[in-house]
Amino acid sequence: MTPPDRIAELLAATAEAFADGTLVRLRLGGYHGDEPDLKSVEIKKISTKAGERYSFTYKYKTRDTIKNYDEAEAFDLLREGLATAFRSARLSTTGFDLMFERNGAKMRLKRTEVEAREAPSTEHNRAKNRPLAETGKPWLTALGLAGKDGRIRHDAQDKFRQINKMVEIFAPLVAALKAQPPRILDMGAGKGYLDFALYDYLATVVNRPVRIVGVEMRPHLVEAGNATARASGFSGLCFEAGSIMEFDAAGADAVIALHACDTATDDAIFKGIDAGAALIAVAPCCHKQIRRAMSEGEADRRLEPLLRHGIFLERQAEMATDTLRALLLELSGYRTRVFEFVSDAHTPKNNLIVAEKDGRAGRDRAAVLGQIAEIKAMFGIDRHHLEDLLGV
Repeated sequence: MTPPDRIAELLAATAEAFADGTLVRLRLGGYHGDEPDLKSVEIKKISTKAGERYSFTYKYKTRDTIKNYDEAEAFDLLREGLATAFRSARLSTTGFDLMFERNGAKMRLKRTEVEAREAPSTEHNRAKNRPLAETGKPWLTALGLAGKDGRIRHDAQDKFRQINKMVEIFAPLVAALKAQPPRILDMGAGKGYLDFALYDYLATVVNRPVRIVGVEMRPHLVEAGNATARASGFSGLCFEAGSIMEFDAAGADAVIALHACDTATDDAIFKGIDAGAALIAVAPCCHKQIRRAMSEGEADRRLEPLLRHGIFLERQAEMATDTLRALLLELSGYRTRVFEFVSDAHTPKNNLIVAEKDGRAGRDRAAVLGQIAEIKAMFGIDRHHLEDLLGV
């Protein structure tokens, strides 16, 4: 006798609930796949201009990623995920819950009746989930994100979404710092978009006192930033003039740098390591130093097809640069993760390196040094700028 296909039964119930409007959500848990930091996936029904879709929210340790699929695409993903990567799932409808559990090849499905549960709205409105939903604040107008009426300008909507996403990522990282209040240095702060947004969210929403210092070389931006901070009543936020390497980072609990050009990212990482910061987070910009080194050096001949074309050379230089940065951070006692923090629809400079101090991370020094040496030899790289700063 052929055993029942529990995955097919769950998907059939999901499709029926989707079609008749009784779907509340489908949650996949017990993840044991290959994707780092993925914890669970939640699926709901939404209405878009293209029609009704299954909206997947991939929940990671420090961020959420949302993707929408039609039924065929969604069910292909669900079948594979339930068969291999997820050990459990719960389908919630307005009339019943259906609990799926998998232990190896054994699967079971349990149904529980419920009463008085309503299906959520299917309107596709993500704005209400933004950390900074409230507008009409002085800093938004001062930075050109909002008009005189306090509303976010039409041409600044993408920028505002990007800032909200950065706050979603950085806020829990800062909240996890033990210092009270933590001192955060933003190296190469520019106009201070992240500084104002992060301070506003932590101070007014989370009620988590912080001290943020934006380090910026251009005096007029420092002056403007301090004036806006005063006008906003942000007493724990200030801007100071200076270069990254000349600034005294002693006592910093976190060092961040967004889109610091080329080796300026390495300067920020070094200052964080030198200060013993508990958190270092950088979103690198260009990777000119390693690209030049790869162009001038002798890479493994097997890589020639990957390095022959300029666009491929640029991508390999980006990958090699940031991989070496991650390894050098591990060598310095940091647990390091690299992930995409905003969609490349908004900016191609969308990789974030997050390093949290953990003495255990750098214990196998010889192995990490070996990996660094192998990558450099493979791509024909003589030295990485961060190596010279650290004296490795």
